[in-house]
This record gives sequence, C-alpha cells and structure tokens, in this order.
Amino acid sequence: MTTLPPAPRPCASCPYRTDVPSGVWSEADYDKLPRYDGPTWTQPPTLFICHQHSEDDDRPRVCGGWAGCHDGDHLMALRVALAQDKITLETAEAIRDYTSPIPLFASGAEAAAHGKRDIRNPGPDARRVMDKIVRIRPEVTPSAQIPPDDTRAPSGNAPDLTRTSRAS
Repeated sequence: MTTLPPAPRPCASCPYRTDVPSGVWSEADYDKLPRYDGPTWTQPPTLFICHQHSEDDDRPRVCGGWAGCHDGDHLMALRVALAQDKITLETAEAIRDYTSPIPLFASGAEAAAHGKRDIRNPGPDARRVMDKIVRIRPEVTPSAQIPPDDTRAPSGNAPDLTRTSRAS
C-alpha cells in the first residue's frame, strides 16, 4: 500500500487547524499529536494519516495538518515510511516541503491542548463537525451514554471519534 501526500489543504476537521472547534476528536486521538513534537528518536515511527480516510482505503493520505505543523526534516515516521517503501520519494518530499494555506497550531501539544479543552462538553460547532464525520466515516461510532458523575469521560452522548484499528 502506498500512502499519498497531503491534500492541498488540511481537511475541515483536522485537529491541527486553529479554526476547528475544541472537543471534536477523542482524547486518544489528541494524545497522539504531541508525540511528534519531540526529538526524532522519541517520535512514533508511523505516519499520521488524515482522519477523513477510513481504515479500508487502499491509498490513504498523510494528514496535511501533521505535515504542516511538524518539521519534516525531523520526522521519524517519514524516514521509516520511506525506508519501508510505504511512500515514494516524491511523497516524502511533498510531506517535508508542505506548507498549509490554513493556519495551524505551532505544535502538536498546542493542538492537543486546544482539542481537549472542551472534550467533556463540546459546543454546538464541535457537535456539527462530529455529526458530519460520523456520517462520512462508518467505523466511527457514537459513545454510550455516560453517567454525569464520571469525570473521566465526555458528558452526554457525544460521539467517540476514536478510529478503529488505526496505527497513527
């Protein structure tokens, strides 16, 4: 399977975009973002695939927000994917040289902090984004009703946008 380079612009629900509402993605998804901020040798060896691609896509695309936020010259995932022929040299160069036309957070940590801020009580804009994602992505399932006294989980019946069987 060959992974495609990022789209010309990060998708409308990209967790790296500064204009995406807080609380859209799961805590587990937000926890992945800062892992690419550290020194190369401490980073995950897997590419960060766009959330809009389902697990059965035969040609997934690298997340534009991820490519635009992180320094491609220092991404372990980029080096590993190239060495394992998961991407072409042209795709590696496109990731390394990617510039987003949409404002992005300066780091994965900033994006994660923003995303988690309203995760327990997403606002109307976040809920609209979540509803659209659930319609597009059949493997994304709504979470069960959570008791109000459970402070570890989102309140209400907010969709749990954790992707099933995704490596990134």
